Amino acid sequence: MDGTLLDLAFDNRFWRELLPQRYAEHHGVSLDEALERLVPRFRTMQGTLEWYCLDYWSGVTELDVAALKEEVRHLIAPLQGAEEFLRAVKDSRRQLWLATNAHGRSWRLKLEHTGFGSWFDRVICAHDFGAPKEDPRFWQRVSAAHAFAPARTLFVDDSLPVLRAARDYGIGQIVAIRHPDSTQPRREIEGFTAVDRLVDLLPLE
Repeated sequence: MDGTLLDLAFDNRFWRELLPQRYAEHHGVSLDEALERLVPRFRTMQGTLEWYCLDYWSGVTELDVAALKEEVRHLIAPLQGAEEFLRAVKDSRRQLWLATNAHGRSWRLKLEHTGFGSWFDRVICAHDFGAPKEDPRFWQRVSAAHAFAPARTLFVDDSLPVLRAARDYGIGQIVAIRHPDSTQPRREIEGFTAVDRLVDLLPLE
């Protein structure tokens, strides 16, 4: 979702700027000290389910992280062409699933704000399966709960660890997003078919 459908600029700004600022204010420390405390914790938790868990970070920071995201929801924005792609998939009568690491309060907020929720036949939340998309157990547990054909599935994501896990599981068509954050340069992607935006995959065959 983030960096694929939605501009990753929102999350990058939230975690790198807004949350550290609010942490500094709440704890009466400088922004530099807040970053010194938080950044190592961020690095340690990347790739784990806790990294994506708003409840976990609320406990760490002593802030209501979900409420803080709600406060800045106006900054949430789709990537260019995202809705055009969603409409094309639905018009093709294909199933459209959203597989996300986002915490429930986060993905619901974002789908409500963008109006994208109505496009999806199913939302697969990693927190419901006890493993992030980077973890091989994610795909094993999803397939046990929801029948689908991996070899005939197209999976698109901006995270290389997530894409590798999908490939290792046997997802047949895998595409990386090169430009997940509109405020940052495009990335060079090796090892996967890559496009700048979902809309670049149109027309569907």
